[in-house]
Amino acid sequence: MMFWGGDGNMGGWWYVLMVVSFVLFWGVIITAVVLFARSVGPGGRRYEGGAPGHGFAEDLLAERFARGEIDENEYTARLAALRRGRGSPR
Repeated sequence: MMFWGGDGNMGGWWYVLMVVSFVLFWGVIITAVVLFARSVGPGGRRYEGGAPGHGFAEDLLAERFARGEIDENEYTARLAALRRGRGSPR
């Protein structure tokens, strides 16, 4: 076939281009799937403000209180301890 390069040979640079295109294509697909899974999955929680981790800890404590695993006294004591700890460096 004459249209590949005149002599029926694609040449080495075509193979390099195909390999690079293949790797880039699948890299983009895999990255998109991973980013989508992270945004939808349980690890996709985002908290604004405060020290890192305190929003999650307070939410978890509130869930335990709502489920009845801890009573009001324990909830308020642990919540106060969490909020006191915000000022201390980790």
